[in-house]
Amino acid sequence: MPESLIPKHGGYRKLVSFQKAQLIYDVTVRFCDLYVNPRSRTHDQMVQAARSGVQNIAEGSLASGTSKKTELKLTNVARASLEELRLDFEDYLRQHGLAQWPPDEPVLVRFKARRCASLADVQNWVEDEVRRAKTVRGQPGPRRSRTESPSVVGRHRPSLASAELVANGALSLLNLCCYLLDRQLAAQAAAFEREGGFTERLYRARTAARGSRQ
Repeated sequence: MPESLIPKHGGYRKLVSFQKAQLIYDVTVRFCDLYVNPRSRTHDQMVQAARSGVQNIAEGSLASGTSKKTELKLTNVARASLEELRLDFEDYLRQHGLAQWPPDEPVLVRFKARRCASLADVQNWVEDEVRRAKTVRGQPGPRRSRTESPSVVGRHRPSLASAELVANGALSLLNLCCYLLDRQLAAQAAAFEREGGFTERLYRARTAARGSRQ
């Protein structure tokens, strides 16, 4: 079967990296609207970084038909944008005296077990954890930040600030998405080294066409 000059491309909506990046975008927009000053540069930067992750994964997938080099470049831009966003969420937690949880934090383990696929899924998780923090007594919970006041903490188990919940959930999604993009970049680089790009396919197609006429 002859090699296709322009192979199948696009299909980005089926990529798990795209699906996770889109969820991160939705969560980031909601987070910024609730917890970040809308007039601040941070608000715009976080939203734009999240959007850049989504858009560049899609554009890279669409460009792959004619330029593997462009696909690699745009996928790398998406990865860099999400890394910038990850730092922004980490900065938010640190600057507001909130904890960044380790992977084995029980609340975070429950979040990952849910495999949230939509903003509504994340919102339901936040509501469940806030409810759990209010009703469960006598059990250790996530560490309270030093800046939380007794009125926020309550008499029994420390209550979780929704911002702390969402930021840590977003970081968990970002860790997964960045991991997937690292694998995606490695696969794209290997394919480019093995098969070349449009120029190489064009050369092979012309060579094959000349050979068939002889």
